[in-house]
Amino acid sequence: MTGAQQNGSARTAPEGLTLRAWEDGDDLRLLEVFGDPVDVQQHQDRAMLAASSDTPWRRCIVAEVDSVPVGAAVVYASSLHPQRLWLYVETAASERGRGIGSALLDALRRIVTAAHAAGEVTTTALKSRFGLAPEDTRTVAEGEELPELDLESRAERAAQAEATGGFLAARGFTRIQRSRRVAVAARSVALPTLRTDQTPEGVSLEESSTGSVELTRAVAAFYNGVHDWDPAEMSLGRAQQMLLGPDTGAAGAVVLRDRPGADGGAIRAFAVSYTAERQEDPADVLLGWDPELEDAEAQQAVADLLALLVAQHPVQIEVDDSMTALAPIVDGLLTAGYAQVLADASVVATA
Repeated sequence: MTGAQQNGSARTAPEGLTLRAWEDGDDLRLLEVFGDPVDVQQHQDRAMLAASSDTPWRRCIVAEVDSVPVGAAVVYASSLHPQRLWLYVETAASERGRGIGSALLDALRRIVTAAHAAGEVTTTALKSRFGLAPEDTRTVAEGEELPELDLESRAERAAQAEATGGFLAARGFTRIQRSRRVAVAARSVALPTLRTDQTPEGVSLEESSTGSVELTRAVAAFYNGVHDWDPAEMSLGRAQQMLLGPDTGAAGAVVLRDRPGADGGAIRAFAVSYTAERQEDPADVLLGWDPELEDAEAQQAVADLLALLVAQHPVQIEVDDSMTALAPIVDGLLTAGYAQVLADASVVATA
């Protein structure tokens, strides 16, 4: 959510403001006034802006002043997270603080209320997210290299995050999660002992097909397990469609077991790579674990697998505060200078 208002107070919409449904070509028209996205998250959020539909349920509106698009907002239902509707609102930087964001949000709330009364959606609760200013974590351990953090617009983004947070808080949104994308340097985690004939107590690392039923079950269980803050209904089919199938970009996977799979070893942790070829930037990896493990066991499994992943090359991973096996490890690496926050977002929701 970007530039909805410069403070939490309500403002009167400007004269000449009209709201209309999304039309073909609005993406290009709005890009002219929005400018390029500031980060990957905003790029993803803008992709939500699209024509209204009933399956899946989505309503998208555009704000115009004197027939010129100056903002847009969308709300849509997700079958994966059915308890809340996703909301995204953005206004042009030159038009912020004029009440346009309020007008867009109020209009969508009326649409949602009517849709709920008509049985088109199952909830009126909303959730949204907004980017936080990047942390200055550029102090990197000796000999390590991570992507440089652009601090040029840090103060501006911090002010914008504060304004957006205030705008949402004034309209009944409270924080339910923090989500970060973090780059982890190569050789930053102590390697575990691998299982061999000489070290039978070591862990077992195995490659896995992304189409494996066992891996798919592990991914679905993990996803559901770490989303109690926004309950998910990740099925095996959805796990394949959204995280593991050919269209997701999943390029390969490895699993960590306490003993080989052939000997009955269960998956304790897994990693799915979305980077097909080695490149300079950290590889994009989904890192997960068995949510049935005790906290200490889960954290050890995650640390062991992360160590093996970064044994030679850096990776980037997503970590939510709800990921209690991963977040402490990442926080320690950040403090030590072996990791860097690439994106930081606050997720907020209404009751």
